[in-house]
Amino acid sequence: NAVKETVSLYELENSKFIKQRRTGLHEFIQRIVSHPQLLHFFHKMFLLYFSAKPTDFDFLKVIGKGSFGKVLLAKRKHDGKYYAIKILQKRVILNRREQKHIMAERNVLLKNVKHPFLVGLHYSFQTTDKLYFVLDFINGGELFFHLQKERTFPEPRAKFYIAEMASALGYLHSLNIVYRDLKPENILLDHEGHIILTDFGLCKEGISLTDTTSTFCGTPEYLAPEVLRKQPYDNTVDWWCLGSVLYEMLFGLPPFYSRDTHEMYDNILHKPLVMRPGASSAAWSILQALLEKDGTHRLGSRDDFNEIKAHAFFASINWDDLEQKKIPPPFTPNVSSPCDISNFDPEFTDEMVPNSVCWSPEHSIVNASVMEADDAFLGFSYAPPSDDSFL
Repeated sequence: NAVKETVSLYELENSKFIKQRRTGLHEFIQRIVSHPQLLHFFHKMFLLYFSAKPTDFDFLKVIGKGSFGKVLLAKRKHDGKYYAIKILQKRVILNRREQKHIMAERNVLLKNVKHPFLVGLHYSFQTTDKLYFVLDFINGGELFFHLQKERTFPEPRAKFYIAEMASALGYLHSLNIVYRDLKPENILLDHEGHIILTDFGLCKEGISLTDTTSTFCGTPEYLAPEVLRKQPYDNTVDWWCLGSVLYEMLFGLPPFYSRDTHEMYDNILHKPLVMRPGASSAAWSILQALLEKDGTHRLGSRDDFNEIKAHAFFASINWDDLEQKKIPPPFTPNVSSPCDISNFDPEFTDEMVPNSVCWSPEHSIVNASVMEADDAFLGFSYAPPSDDSFL
């Protein structure tokens, strides 16, 4: 009996101790959460511990270029996984006053993790002079790369791609995000042949079906009339762009294309859509509905993605199957390995990887990322939540 009493007393004391520890930990977490400075400190500590840094990767090849920097194929040293790392020069971004676009891109990327046709962000980090986005490496090539080789796509193939793009745009719109820059160069194919949208630098956050914005941006061939007129616009600009990409896939050029930019703008604003042979009546119907110059009458202006889905052009598409990738892609890119770069333009891949990706301006090796090097990019750094982290 004495032994039993000792054991039960021990168990009681032990459970009391555990309860106290739990209560103490709970109070500690509550103090952190209710104290902004403490919360910020622990968030910084979490990022310092879990965030990536340039020397975590071997940078293998240049696979893309933009106005602010380069995209490189990189291999993470500790597990051999491949990523596409977008490296941007802070100086160029600040000189052009584009930091808002870059932060918008980071915010949009964080929201995209749960959609099959949007590129995923794994980490974002910064050094004193550069910003790094660590993204999924998608190696089936740009849609533009394949379209250039084949000139046009058969209608069933174009329909499959447009349906996956529409699904991605509908998802972004459900988060009140307008994509604004849909074009073949921003549309990648994965190794199976599914669509992946990338490059969220022109996205506008906080735009619902009833909201408008009037910023002039986008790619000239795909600009909607209301954007050219600098009128307020909403997410229906994305449906105009979708129509432009469908037209280009079917006929080889954007709908109102001219080498003379002024003439092209005039065509977008005033020229009627000319019917061309080779497309079904349902394809022409959706092209006319998407390329409606009056945004208030455009397909998608009333019920957004639901209107697109219900159009006769997509009668053969089961949208649930599409979003679960159950519909086999009509074309499988030639991809021989996880690091195959044969579907990228040799103009990029033949270029030497710059040494500066892992070096600071003072030529010292960068083996740590900085937290928030300057006010312009506050909150840029991101690391995924870890299973063994209590935050």
